[in-house]
Amino acid sequence: MKTLTTEKDLTIRFSEVDSMNVVWHGSYSLYFEDAREAFGEQYELSYSRYYDEGFFAPLVDLTFNFRRPLLYGMHPRISITYVPSDAAKIVFDYKIYNPEDGEVYATGRSTQVFMDHDYQLVWYCPEFFENWKRKWL
Repeated sequence: MKTLTTEKDLTIRFSEVDSMNVVWHGSYSLYFEDAREAFGEQYELSYSRYYDEGFFAPLVDLTFNFRRPLLYGMHPRISITYVPSDAAKIVFDYKIYNPEDGEVYATGRSTQVFMDHDYQLVWYCPEFFENWKRKWL
């Protein structure tokens, strides 16, 4: 099976750090969101596509593992990798690292499910998502 991954460069902004000059923990969810959007652009799986196909894809689980602090002004890179599943969910792994030496600052995982536009959980993989998996995997 093919591995689907993409990367995005980040710049740690002043608004993302706390009084110790360290990235505030809530900013990591925004970095992961940026990575999901970059992945969606590259692999034709954007949030607007979910919506146009009749679905939402809310997060139901989000984990972070902090290894080293990110500081104001740093320029790390985030990688995102799709984790295949037969279940009706979308799972991604993340790694934020220094592109110069490979030092890892944080890792994480997210899980999204499908909901229809009436906000009802969908227990099956939508046809468009099955087709997407056949195309890319």
